[in-house]
Amino acid sequence: MAEIKRMFDILENYRKNFSNEEMVSGKFDGQRRIYSTAEFIENVDTLTRALLEFGIKKGDKVALMSANRPEWNFCDFGVMQLGAAIVPLYPTLSKQDLKHILTDADVKVIFVSTTELYEKLKESVDELSASVEVISFDNVPDTTAWEDFLKTGDPNVDLNEYREQIDEDDLLTLIYTSGTTGKPKGVCLSHRNIISNILASSHLFPTEYKKAISFLPLSHVFERMVVYMYFSLGIEVHYAESMDTIIDDVKEVKPDGFTTVPRVLEKVYDAIYAKGKALTGLKRSIFFWALNLGLNYKEPGKNSAFYNLQLKIARKLVFKQWQAALGGNIVALISGGAALQERLARVFWAADIPVLEGYGLTETSPVISVNGLKPDQIKFGTVGKVLSNLEVKIADDGEVLCKGPSIFLGYYKNEEATAEVVDENGFLHTGDIGELSEEGFLKITDRKKEMFKTSGGKYVAPQVLENKLMESLFIAQVMIVGEGRRFPSALIVPAFDKLKSWCKVKGIEWRSNDEIVKDPQVIDKFQREVDLMNKGFGHWEQIKKFILLPKEWSIDAGELTPKLSLRRKVILSNHTDELDEIYKGEK
Repeated sequence: MAEIKRMFDILENYRKNFSNEEMVSGKFDGQRRIYSTAEFIENVDTLTRALLEFGIKKGDKVALMSANRPEWNFCDFGVMQLGAAIVPLYPTLSKQDLKHILTDADVKVIFVSTTELYEKLKESVDELSASVEVISFDNVPDTTAWEDFLKTGDPNVDLNEYREQIDEDDLLTLIYTSGTTGKPKGVCLSHRNIISNILASSHLFPTEYKKAISFLPLSHVFERMVVYMYFSLGIEVHYAESMDTIIDDVKEVKPDGFTTVPRVLEKVYDAIYAKGKALTGLKRSIFFWALNLGLNYKEPGKNSAFYNLQLKIARKLVFKQWQAALGGNIVALISGGAALQERLARVFWAADIPVLEGYGLTETSPVISVNGLKPDQIKFGTVGKVLSNLEVKIADDGEVLCKGPSIFLGYYKNEEATAEVVDENGFLHTGDIGELSEEGFLKITDRKKEMFKTSGGKYVAPQVLENKLMESLFIAQVMIVGEGRRFPSALIVPAFDKLKSWCKVKGIEWRSNDEIVKDPQVIDKFQREVDLMNKGFGHWEQIKKFILLPKEWSIDAGELTPKLSLRRKVILSNHTDELDEIYKGEK
């Protein structure tokens, strides 16, 4: 991989060293379309020539709004070969944010996948002062069809002339952050930024890792960098048809791994737990024996011989079914975007499904640290060891600072905002509070801006409390509140499937979510869960009151970011009545 200096060099590396008959695939209407290495490169080069004919040149911006599919990659590589930059657009962006991004980036062309996404985009495009060409993958009315656009390029143009003009420090992509306040800021990432991150992370993948499935949005730098890494290592990439078909797609593809977010793993665990709970007699006893064994799993090499003997039996009797549910070939999963429950990491590792939790930011391309498969590379409760090409230190106030080749070029046309996060010594201030062990393992304890002080002057770190509460099988989502109040409280969204099963056993009639969250017996059950999770926290940190909410927070409602992080200000704004109820009578 030494010859990879610009991102498109990956394709020539792939052609020389791997040249698979199945390089990438997408699934549409139940049918999977597979592209070989030759077909992939041909599509990329054909698109580059079409863009050249249209007038796209080095430094231009091309927007892309689409779910994961091979055309996403064709656009990305096709654009970068001209020295232009892809501007990914999250499908959940508001009209105002879409218009701001398209205007701020001076986008010349927009690729869009479906009619549904075009309708979302159309109003913002119509309001732009300059005309923008819209090209659709699915032949959407009032747009230029993908097939027709590809035909416009001159097949005789030598693209090497254009590739040679591109330097590793040139802009590769412009990603607008999905912040909770103010207008989105454009994060400028160069070829060097992301390639350095790939080179420093690729040691995680053993040689037996040959096939991956992808479903996290390529619009986010986490999934995009990992897909680049797959290509650099000759790993096949197969896209899920949709978020609703992931389980079926995984069973079909039988991948060696995939990237995920903790919420997906929580749902997988909850589904497995529910099936175990439905068992009877000896099978039920064996299931929960294995589960409890898994929850006590220590890092590889730290478990006793007797424990390992029991684990061998548990894997044969119970955990092999977990592997089968994920296709049967899992080598490793990579988790990011939010904190992973330590209990989940332990039980999945015990089930021989290693989950490697990592940490990073869009501004760091994105990985700062990540756990690995080897005994000296993994420590539960941490986000792994800092990458070898990065320098991380902890500031006096606990903030994690990072410096190295993957630190972004800056915010687009916003030097003031860049200066606020990158100091004079080149260290990026992440905004996260953390700890660094002597062995080099990084632990993130909270977001600096999310820590709050009670009216009694005590600091509370909400993420620590939230992570603990999420250990309860009855809690799907939770947010801790209490800024300037006498005590911390919690907004809790129950895990309704689990709650329904509990209510059935207790003989509690289920009428609706709105009514069940007000049922005294249900409230009492959650009080016991909260009391249990409160143990171990200081008196000033403990949850004194909570409110159960009838509806999950979602991306569409603006309450979650695309990577499923809480938009705290939006959630607070949407639940002022509930907060008034919690703190009524308090001056």
